[in-house]
Amino acid sequence: MLDSFKLRSACNLPLIYNKKIHTVGTSNADVPLADPGMYQLDITLKRGQSLAARDRGGTSDPYVKFKIGRKEVFRSKIIHKNLNPVWEEKACILVDHLREPLYIKVFDYDFGLQDDFMGSAFLDLTQLELNRPTDVTLTLKDPHYPDHDLGIILLSVILTPKEGEPRDVTMLMRKSWKRSSKFQSQSLRLSDQHRKSHLWRGIVSITLIEGRDLKAMDSNGLSDPYVKFRLGHQKYKSKIMPKTLNPQWREQFDFHLFEERGGIIDITTWDKDAGKRDDFIGRCQVDLSALSREQTHKLELQLEEGAGHLVLLVTLTASATVSVSDLSATSLEDRKEREEILKRYSPLRIFHNLKDVGFLQVKVIRAEGLMAADVTGKSDPFCVVELNNDRLLTHTVYKNLNPEWNKVFTFNIKDIHSVLEVTVYDEDRDRSADFLGKVAIPLLSIQNGEQKAYVLKNKQLTGPTKGVIYLEIDVIFNAVKASLRTLIPKEQKYIEEENRLSKQLLLRNFIRMKRCVMVLVNAAYYVNSCFDWDSPPRSLAAFVVVEDMLEDEEEGDDKDDKDSEKKGFINKIYAIQEVCVSVQNILDEVASFGERIKNTFNWTVPFLSWLAIVALCVFTLILYFIPLRYIVLVWGINKFTKKLRSPYAIDNNELLDFLSRVPSDVQVVQYQELKPDPSHSPYKRKKNNLG
Repeated sequence: MLDSFKLRSACNLPLIYNKKIHTVGTSNADVPLADPGMYQLDITLKRGQSLAARDRGGTSDPYVKFKIGRKEVFRSKIIHKNLNPVWEEKACILVDHLREPLYIKVFDYDFGLQDDFMGSAFLDLTQLELNRPTDVTLTLKDPHYPDHDLGIILLSVILTPKEGEPRDVTMLMRKSWKRSSKFQSQSLRLSDQHRKSHLWRGIVSITLIEGRDLKAMDSNGLSDPYVKFRLGHQKYKSKIMPKTLNPQWREQFDFHLFEERGGIIDITTWDKDAGKRDDFIGRCQVDLSALSREQTHKLELQLEEGAGHLVLLVTLTASATVSVSDLSATSLEDRKEREEILKRYSPLRIFHNLKDVGFLQVKVIRAEGLMAADVTGKSDPFCVVELNNDRLLTHTVYKNLNPEWNKVFTFNIKDIHSVLEVTVYDEDRDRSADFLGKVAIPLLSIQNGEQKAYVLKNKQLTGPTKGVIYLEIDVIFNAVKASLRTLIPKEQKYIEEENRLSKQLLLRNFIRMKRCVMVLVNAAYYVNSCFDWDSPPRSLAAFVVVEDMLEDEEEGDDKDDKDSEKKGFINKIYAIQEVCVSVQNILDEVASFGERIKNTFNWTVPFLSWLAIVALCVFTLILYFIPLRYIVLVWGINKFTKKLRSPYAIDNNELLDFLSRVPSDVQVVQYQELKPDPSHSPYKRKKNNLG
């Protein structure tokens, strides 16, 4: 995601300027002819002072919009956590008359939410002197609260009459780039420079180890802490550790590094409170430019505006192989490059970079019969290709329901059980991007080199929507590396939306849970029938087996402490809602666990079922040659010395990690490929019409 938005300009600036305005965007407007009624407005957005605080931490993430005639003509970059931001950004705007004032609006950026209004002002262009630099100080106001002091914005402007030959300048941007809470990115019109700018240059691997002596925020003298990380537009939220001031998280995640010089990771710590706003515990930052590459750094960070420390491991590595190109320049069609890729993932290179499992190439060719999202009966579609937390975009094809992109995307595969998601959006002015359709394709189900038409589905991937998309996908991977990676924790998507209470979803999870319980009940009836000797051979076999496997079980009862704090009616409603969401999620987890076990034996994913069989065969051979007591001894020594050998290792259960790769019944439906209707193809209809 790009944080800054600048207007395209090839105009000649007055001699007072000795810096050239960089061109980063394009305009959809036709270049107007110069006439005496046209003016060029050169603006330098300098800084803001004493802006309003909109975040809970007492700060804001301000950015500025310029508008003329209700159309956005400029958007600044976002300055994070600053009430006195310095932008120093330039814009060159061509206006056809001076009657329309320039409106300046300031907003606080909230990731995934609606941005907060921080004040506005306007500049009367008729009051400016021609060809003379003017410093302008604008006082921000809120029309609903005119008495509130919202700070000031400092500008420098030059108004110049446009005469002579027409120039390549931008009058107004018909298409402004907007964030979407669902998509967490912009609707992009990608020039070559834009396409290059959303390719990351490195990977920042972060391991959140622990917190020490955090500030107590609850009445019981404890806290329920969690941590938020942000690097540019990327965000990650840790799990909540209940009732502790010294939490042990042991979580690992990766950020993309888009800038050569590094960046700043903002870290905030919060206390979770049910039914009300979470309490702020403290914040800290990590300056990536101060860290050396290809080396793991242990950082103990003091929390500012609070108390305690956070312990992190941070590693900066070179970028994985990601690229965007045209169909004429594909990696796998180049014989030499294809041989290098095949060599990189050959069976002989099993232990070389275990995290690099494989190579993925996606050709996004075209779409047909898309939904009309605009009032004109057309759409402005662009395509987003996602693999876990890696996301790349195509350019936008305007006013077209049958767009052709002809782009090739390449990714490095870290987990062969990942799912490729391809989503089509409609770029929309002054609004978030409209969803047009989506497909989810497990990597293991891909047939290499085959161009296929995928029917677009709805957001939940439960049913079809209008249109198909044509893709050609190739996957090359090392099977041994892929098998070993199956036994480590699965990468979590840190941009997923939090689950909300849904009656339909709660009922569906309850029914799924009921099915799993009925399987256990039927199994219990089956076992009971063995003791009733309904089938003597079966009961005799069960008697022999059970005799060797009797074990004693101990049961204990745990009692939870009850919170005796009095809450208001609204807080109780929120608390009940959170409990319902928790029940909904627990039902989903338990039902998914049972369905994954079933799908392992059903050969839903043959690769995983074969892997389970191979693992059981290897374990059987080991038991045959090595006594069980030695195996248990080695396992115990490894388990108890793991913390000594690797004190910051992330705990995991290999069996649960294996099952997390098996799709649940809901995911099986989501990944199911729908057959396209041949009659819906416009090319088919055109052929029939000609006939």
